[in-house]
Amino acid sequence: MGEKFYITTAIAYTSRKPHIGNSYEIVLTDAIARYKRLQGYDVFMLTGTDEHGQKIEEYAKAAGVTPKQYVDKVAGEIRGICDLLGTSYDKFIRTTDDYHEKAVQKIFKKLYDQGDIYKGEYEGMYCTPCESFWTESQLVDGKCPDCGREVKPAKEEAYFLRLSKYQKQLEEFIEKNENFIYPEARKKEMLNNFIKPGLQDLCVSRTSFKWGIPVTFDEKHVIYVWIDALSNYITALGYDTENPGELYKKYWPADVHIIGKDIVRFHTIYWPIMLMALGEPLPKQVFGHPWLLFGEDKMSKSRGNVIYADDLVNLLGVDAVRYYLLSEMPYASDGSITYETIIERFNSDLANTIGNLVNRTIAMQNKYFDGVIQPPVATEAVDEELMAFALDTVEKVEELFKTYRVADALEAILNLAKRSNKYIDETMPWALAKDEEKRERLGTVLYNLLEAIRYISILLSPFMPETSEKIFAQMNCDIKDYASLSAFGALQDGVKVGKAEALFQRIDTEKMLSEIAAKQEAAAKAEEEAKPKEEEEKIEEISIDDFFKSDLRVAKILECEKIKKSNKLLKLQLDDGSGKPRQIVSGIAKWYKPEDLIGKKAIIVTNLKPVKLCGEISQGMLLSGEKDGEVAVTFVDLPVGAKIC
Repeated sequence: MGEKFYITTAIAYTSRKPHIGNSYEIVLTDAIARYKRLQGYDVFMLTGTDEHGQKIEEYAKAAGVTPKQYVDKVAGEIRGICDLLGTSYDKFIRTTDDYHEKAVQKIFKKLYDQGDIYKGEYEGMYCTPCESFWTESQLVDGKCPDCGREVKPAKEEAYFLRLSKYQKQLEEFIEKNENFIYPEARKKEMLNNFIKPGLQDLCVSRTSFKWGIPVTFDEKHVIYVWIDALSNYITALGYDTENPGELYKKYWPADVHIIGKDIVRFHTIYWPIMLMALGEPLPKQVFGHPWLLFGEDKMSKSRGNVIYADDLVNLLGVDAVRYYLLSEMPYASDGSITYETIIERFNSDLANTIGNLVNRTIAMQNKYFDGVIQPPVATEAVDEELMAFALDTVEKVEELFKTYRVADALEAILNLAKRSNKYIDETMPWALAKDEEKRERLGTVLYNLLEAIRYISILLSPFMPETSEKIFAQMNCDIKDYASLSAFGALQDGVKVGKAEALFQRIDTEKMLSEIAAKQEAAAKAEEEAKPKEEEEKIEEISIDDFFKSDLRVAKILECEKIKKSNKLLKLQLDDGSGKPRQIVSGIAKWYKPEDLIGKKAIIVTNLKPVKLCGEISQGMLLSGEKDGEVAVTFVDLPVGAKIC
């Protein structure tokens, strides 16, 4: 075997079934792992599930099951999606696995015994969704700085990890190892926003819930998420404080942790310090990828914009979903997915460019030579251009994978398919076929096309493994090794190709979109009908103090315009009587034209945390009502700035 390469995903939290945005990471990691295997590396790919914590305990209670029953179900769904998407992980770890729990207890005890963990008391503001404590100064507008949700005061006895002890050592490591945090922007963010201002010791145990790994020497405490979850990268390899396993000795340190940009802090501060304290090597690199959004918005069930991987696979097939996920995500900024764009890319890139190239080349080989591949004995200058393009594509892909520019690598492969289609137009095989004297030239042209397709198929295999195999089957070719791409012309002549079959059937966009809409409507109706009557009528009660936290005021709409990037958003400039300009972005474009709103007075919520929608800041909310899918803004005839109470 070749040089080792250990790659991991973040382990998925077992709160609920993951949407397609969550699935991007496992497909990205799988593509990198497959490419490294193709190059001859001895790859070990790890993924899995994070299964402890207060949130799980609460979800399980609401579902009327035990926490273990709850996580068993969700972990099964997560693993099922990994398998559905054709990912080639070598191990799937669950943090409820017995060996993991025992190893984590030993890690905790070792750190405690050597003084890196100590007992204290935590008093601060706690965010349940993020499972994080915050000081008042760290809050943003009184809310969690990570997720923007409400926090609650909490005070409890806890154990702490001495982050402050290792701050200087970590800072020096990051600055010395310039590629440790990638991309560069994430590195600057960690150093300038978190490390250099000073690290506070980290709470690593809890007493207010029970669903966790018990501290062996103080069983009213459970080990908190960070030591539990982050340790999976070494416990999966058999790490034990007393006797590290053979897999650990072989594969650690990790070559790269592939994680979402929102958890870079945990992987580049908490995790390295844990390893420093244990005396173990640090991972070589942490790559924080961006998010995949639905249109312009982050996916969430409450927004009704969630797309699931299994639904997409049923519509388009596994490889088409993998292709979209890997090609659509920019290197450092968030990607976007909508049903319209995925269908458009399916038709243009897969059906028209790659599928059409393979189909017509195999068809011509069968038509003109009864399928038998001819030797390339009549080469011309245009052939050299195609050969050079193919060899250059291999180099480009190799270079792009070094920095995990996976979307750019896939674009380079697509460009080789486009160049091959252009080569067909340049050489016109159908014209050559009419002249018996040009039979050798025709054979050479088709040979070059089949060889270019072989290059495409090998390079595509990490991204679209099923499609790659289908192409090889149609070509009746088994020369699939990466080394064969070092020189153009490894394809064997005299072999008879198979039957030309369409790899991707073009999609009727309007028909598919209408079918999707009908399914969504039926699902929403079924969900509504399934609700118990009392649930439908139940209104959550709040105190008068909660109500008065909202600052409702009358504002006059001075300007209003559509946002170019969105069909549903309007941008409004308002006078709320404060003397300062206020901008609000509202999703009412379906029901109002901009000119209908200018000059009207409406009620707005002024003390909401500003958010960015479609690149525009929204400083509040326009009060409106909704019934049966129709929305109406609340207009009033009151003085500007009047407080509503």
